[in-house]
Amino acid sequence: MITSQSSWLLLCILATLLFISTDAHMAMLYPRPRGGVGTTGFNWRIHQFVGFKGYKFPCGGFGLGPNTDLEAGQVVNVRFWSSAMSDKKDTGELPPKNIEQARHGGGMCEFSLSYDGGKSFHVIGTYTKTCPDAAFKWPIKIPDNVPSCNDPGKCLFSWSWTANLMAQFYHNCADVTIKGVKDGALPKKTIQIYDFKGYKQDVTFDGDGNSHSRGSGPIESEVEANTR
Repeated sequence: MITSQSSWLLLCILATLLFISTDAHMAMLYPRPRGGVGTTGFNWRIHQFVGFKGYKFPCGGFGLGPNTDLEAGQVVNVRFWSSAMSDKKDTGELPPKNIEQARHGGGMCEFSLSYDGGKSFHVIGTYTKTCPDAAFKWPIKIPDNVPSCNDPGKCLFSWSWTANLMAQFYHNCADVTIKGVKDGALPKKTIQIYDFKGYKQDVTFDGDGNSHSRGSGPIESEVEANTR
């Protein structure tokens, strides 16, 4: 027999699960993004998708964040954060593999550089199907021939994600300084932008079907393509 007390307990459990499943979205953890974990300007909204309750493109609308020094030819091991993880600091370690994370089935992640403060983003790497996932590192190489960039607020390392199970677009930016080469050039390909006002709507990408648990990690052929 279901009592009123047990019914209330069941409702509480369901509400908690709903909160977790809808609020444990993904964000970039390293390079440390504007508004991200470990910054003085940490904002819980860092994990939200563009268009949700005013979350803006580009970079969520957050102001200048901490700087990460990068250089041409360097491989950056990008890491992700789920709002089920600590919001106090980045330990540099990967979380437990059973961490709750709303991966929305994976999808398509693009990594890019901007030298104009977010007016344009030039793709330097792409992962599909299994991305993002906080249980793994995602290597991305800064191209050998990019120019230097040391103008605060203008030089950005960006992550963007179009999910598989939800027509949602996520975007984070890390402020960086890049030691490049003389007369260098940025890649011509720019990021794909979907699913909020003014851009193509209701777009999803093939994923791995794992909505709230870890997947199998980066596809080996894509790791090779993103680091060579």
